[in-house]
Amino acid sequence: MIYTVTFNPSLDYIVDVENFRLGLTNRTSSELLLPGGKGLNVSMVLGNLGIESVALGFAAGFTGKEIVGRVEEMGVKADFIFLEKGFSRINLKLRSIEGTEINGCGPLIGEAAVGELMKKLDKLGKGDVLVLAGSIPGSMPDDLYGGILERLSGRGVMAVVDAAGALLVKTLKYRPFLIKPNLHELGEIFGTVPETREEALTYGGRLREMGAENVLVSMGGAGAVLAAGDGSVYMAAAPKGQTVNTVGAGDSMVAGFLAGWMESRDYERAFHMGLAAGSASAFSRWLATREEILAVYGQMWP
Repeated sequence: MIYTVTFNPSLDYIVDVENFRLGLTNRTSSELLLPGGKGLNVSMVLGNLGIESVALGFAAGFTGKEIVGRVEEMGVKADFIFLEKGFSRINLKLRSIEGTEINGCGPLIGEAAVGELMKKLDKLGKGDVLVLAGSIPGSMPDDLYGGILERLSGRGVMAVVDAAGALLVKTLKYRPFLIKPNLHELGEIFGTVPETREEALTYGGRLREMGAENVLVSMGGAGAVLAAGDGSVYMAAAPKGQTVNTVGAGDSMVAGFLAGWMESRDYERAFHMGLAAGSASAFSRWLATREEILAVYGQMWP
């Protein structure tokens, strides 16, 4: 079974505002209210591709109930821990203003609640996949993901990490199966942002040397690269299409890669499925459907 963990889920309020004017009242021309959070996005795209998963995480207040309810309506099994205080965050996405976002903080997660999550993770074993994705509340240590992988070490659990900075780097010594940094996150780690796919592969290789088995680098409109566990490398330009909404595109890439890998155990197939899924979500108002993903895949690799 695939398990995803989202420490800081959200209700994403995604709006278009025409002719935005600072300091004045503005009105939306379109709006969406959707469950969000990187782990949840991975679970939802996996579900669209016909692959079951269990979404783990924390929720609080009226927003937390709404997030879990909406996710379950989409057919994803949610096994969330509800916190007694606070409320799950609301993220405002101003889609028409160069992708501007205002993200909430989220509730405080205490030691007892973290302990409940660890008890759930202790049940994972050989053949299970664990996806650790997204940020954690600022009150939590930046070695949290690393601590989870250390706890699961030796059990045969396949780990996937999609995070930034120290939260990602501190997992590498536990040899995660897949990490998926983007260009900005590579810049945070190495102090320079690659400008070409070849340069991105170089830094992906360095992350493999630091412990990751596979490094998938998302590059937005420039496509993606993969430094694979068998030493092979793959790179491709982004499929052609009109970018509508980039929220969840990177998470869709993770889900597509996992779906392709589980179906074929072939790195090239997994890489292409990842790029197709990420691009299809970018071309859609929300997370891509199976039909949209396969259409993009067929366009690039008939």
